[in-house]
Parts: sequence; structure tokens; C-alpha cells
Amino acid sequence: MIDVEHFRLHVVRATIMSLRLWSMAAENLLIGTALVESRLTYLRQFDAGPARGLYQIEPATDDDIWQRYLKYRKTLKARIGALLAPTPSRIDQLTTNLAYATAIARLVYYRHPEPLPLPDDVEALGRYYKKYFNTALGKGSAEEFVRNYKRHVTK
Repeated sequence: MIDVEHFRLHVVRATIMSLRLWSMAAENLLIGTALVESRLTYLRQFDAGPARGLYQIEPATDDDIWQRYLKYRKTLKARIGALLAPTPSRIDQLTTNLAYATAIARLVYYRHPEPLPLPDDVEALGRYYKKYFNTALGKGSAEEFVRNYKRHVTK
């Protein structure tokens, strides 16, 4: 497992600050998301499914963000594009490029109009995760978010 505080400071905070999309709530939400989705350990979905990286983002989600969201936001699109390396493919960088994967995970949440919960309300962050990131059909749960967050973050 990647050290949670190193991941927070050197990946999550650095990335979302560079995008000008930082808030403590967003930071905590992304930490909790990675803890639920991959345990900050696994880079590919276990059952040979399409999800990739520490946030387990599916290629279809990445495509949707580029085609239906970033297409209309040139400044943000340029900031996200600047995080990409020339190779491998954008989809493969969900696995290999921590900053890019973090940026896309942040946009999964950012494109929804509902305000983020308070940064210290772990239960509300868990519900927000379930509603906007994992969705009703996903295997992750708000309870798992809370359990992992309390275990690994609020010691």
C-alpha cells in the first residue's frame, strides 16, 4: 500500500492544486475514493474488467470526460492535457500516471453541480462517493468508504 499521507501530499494535493480545483473536501474525497477502489494498492481490476489505476476508472468514463465535458472547457482541457506523457496511451495512463488519474477522478466529481460535503464529514463524503463515483450499480459502498477512511486516515 502507498503511504496515505505521501499520496495525499505528493499526488492528490499537488495535482488538484495545479488544476485549480483544490479544496480540503475534494482532497479527502479523492483519498477515500482510492482507498475504496484499489486500497491504494491495485492497478487493474481483479476480474479482468476494464477499470484502471488507483481510482479504478473505466476507459468509458475517461472518454466521456474528454468528449462531453473537457471539450467545452478549453482552459481546463489544457491543464489536464499537460499532465499526459507522450506515451503510453491516455487510457493506459490511468494506470501509469498518478497525476493524470487523480485529475480524471477529480473531474468525475467536479462535473456534478451538487456541492462537496464538509471535509471532515466522512459519512457525507462516503455518500457523495457512492452517488457520483461508484453509482448505485457499483460494488463499492459509502460504508466501505467510511470504514477505510477511518482506518487509514483518521488514526
